[in-house]
Amino acid sequence: MYIAIAGNIGSGKTTLTRLLSKHYNWSAKYESVDTNPYLSDFYNDMHRWSFNLQIYFLKERFKGIVEIEKENKNVIQDRTIYEDARIFAPNLHSMGLMSSRDFENYNSLFNLMLSLVKAPDLIIYLRSSIPNLVSQIQKRGREYESGIRIDYLLGLNKRYEEWISNYKDGKVLIVDVDKVKFEENPEHLSQVIDRIDAIQNGLF
Repeated sequence: MYIAIAGNIGSGKTTLTRLLSKHYNWSAKYESVDTNPYLSDFYNDMHRWSFNLQIYFLKERFKGIVEIEKENKNVIQDRTIYEDARIFAPNLHSMGLMSSRDFENYNSLFNLMLSLVKAPDLIIYLRSSIPNLVSQIQKRGREYESGIRIDYLLGLNKRYEEWISNYKDGKVLIVDVDKVKFEENPEHLSQVIDRIDAIQNGLF
């Protein structure tokens, strides 16, 4: 079973990955945020570093999927390769923060990578309002995230909703994290796990 968790910045992907990995005793694949050499520069100058950042994330995501397929284990993955190309890169391009030349080059590389890997068996999409995202971002206190623009988060949220409503490559489970507090409330986590089990058992 290959489950990937999708959602905007601050929606709780890493937390849910950790909790589900512990519950199922499955391997966890985390997003390489703290070791990303471009992230701090990107938030300080998005236009200059957008292409570099997205290429780094795409490379890391592709590497992770290749590793998942080689290991042939049950896996929970923090963020999907789709989000880089369907959400983050188009958002940067539409905001004028990535040139059309770079965007087209990026998309060509993504399409090539996508032709070589399989889709997750299940995507769990963590839906969140902007106030909740801002609250979570502030709570975790990463310095490089302190300058994230609200219009940037709004654009991402809109693209997330468009993407997930049109996603056809596998099963999808949507969790409203404004209401479902799986980190704070064990009952809420149990509800998410019950829904995953139902999907695994073909009941959904």
